Amino acid sequence: MSSSGEGSGSSLPPLSNIYSEHTKEKAEKARLTIENFYQNFLFQQNEREERLESKEREITHLPEEDKAKKRKIHAAKETEFLRLKRTRLGKDDFEPLKKIGQGAFGEVRLVQKKDTGHVYAMKILRKMDMLAKDQVAHIRAERDILEKADNPWVVKMFYSFQDSINLYLIMEFLPGGDLMTLLMRHDYLTNEQTQFYIAETLLAIESVHQLGFIHRDIKPDNLLLDERGHIKLSDFGLCTGLKKAHTTDYFKEITANTANPSDFANSPGPGTGSRRNRHHWQQNRRQLAYSMVGTPDYIAPEVFHCSTGYTKSCDWWSLGIIMYECLIGYAPFCSDRPVDTYRKVIAWQDYLEFPVETPITPQACDLIRKLLCDTRDRLGQESTDEIKQHSFFNGVDWHTIRDRPAAIRIDVRGLTDTSNFDEFAPIDVGGEHHNLDSSVSSDRDWVFLNYTYKRFEVLTQRGKKRP
Repeated sequence: MSSSGEGSGSSLPPLSNIYSEHTKEKAEKARLTIENFYQNFLFQQNEREERLESKEREITHLPEEDKAKKRKIHAAKETEFLRLKRTRLGKDDFEPLKKIGQGAFGEVRLVQKKDTGHVYAMKILRKMDMLAKDQVAHIRAERDILEKADNPWVVKMFYSFQDSINLYLIMEFLPGGDLMTLLMRHDYLTNEQTQFYIAETLLAIESVHQLGFIHRDIKPDNLLLDERGHIKLSDFGLCTGLKKAHTTDYFKEITANTANPSDFANSPGPGTGSRRNRHHWQQNRRQLAYSMVGTPDYIAPEVFHCSTGYTKSCDWWSLGIIMYECLIGYAPFCSDRPVDTYRKVIAWQDYLEFPVETPITPQACDLIRKLLCDTRDRLGQESTDEIKQHSFFNGVDWHTIRDRPAAIRIDVRGLTDTSNFDEFAPIDVGGEHHNLDSSVSSDRDWVFLNYTYKRFEVLTQRGKKRP
């Protein structure tokens, strides 16, 4: 008799009916754990080899005796790095100083590492919100790109870790605030000032594209300013890889939650006239930044057409919106309600206007029109050079722009100066500990596996604690 039941008329039930969801989830967790272990092992070995090769190139012209000393120092750093990587890092290793940012899924704090005194920006993201809103893939993309990005145009991440409640990203603190704060302090920027900030933003976006990612959330809130007033790109929570399927679930969700057919019928705008639009924009802009819906003013129209997909050129649309805002004083499709903004963006041909009372140069107007247009005609499809070579950027030295003084001077009075950020309520550390103790980890917590990261140069360059 066949043990498989052949010829008896019986058949085995599908595996999906035999094993419970709990068992399948445990198997998936085991698979990911094993894969991550070996992937990390190979990745760390490759990084170690790359650091050694870099050090060898650095000491090529030194005498052999000096080379030997440098190699010995480097080997000691590698040993220290391995030791420190095994050290568990948590929220309690950082002293909270002040809350400096608020988002839909968490907040940003200024913190000081207790053992070194180094000052950082700590981004805190609530796990349950990530799971509820299906943001796990986006958060993973954010952490991965911050790990890969090692250039002056992207905010640097030094550590990442988690507890049962939150995910934590420890990043460099940029005391200049963000471009939105700068724009709100001015009615609008001059042509020269706009050229500077748009040129630096272009280079920041280009650096992300070169890593194989689309940012998808380019807006003044995410353009941070360092102590010299230069741009650094941040907040990769909606970032996606160019080599993966373009997911638009987020945008489907916010549209479904806020729009219905009647919303698009005869919906009023904020009014007419450049001055009135600017006043309305400045009154409501910060409130939009803190909302769950976010700021749809910067989203490209093709992102809303979920069936057609989109490419990295959606970031160039956002660049055009920011350029318009810099020169005119408000976003071109701003409205009282997000659904009205969606409607205007989708029908952009009918709503893109340049107010006569705020004149801009023909070169600026031409570049904006070549960025705020159909994807087939948009500059930057083939290469970033298409945008760089536009006449609006005449005189820009793309190789040294970060070495020159910023267009607008930033007043920074110290490493912990937060005067360029909004004021928030004091941090309630006691309440946090209570919530942490009484919480229960999610059954799907394993999806955040392998979130921990420590940067080599930070762990091997320990400073002294400030008094």
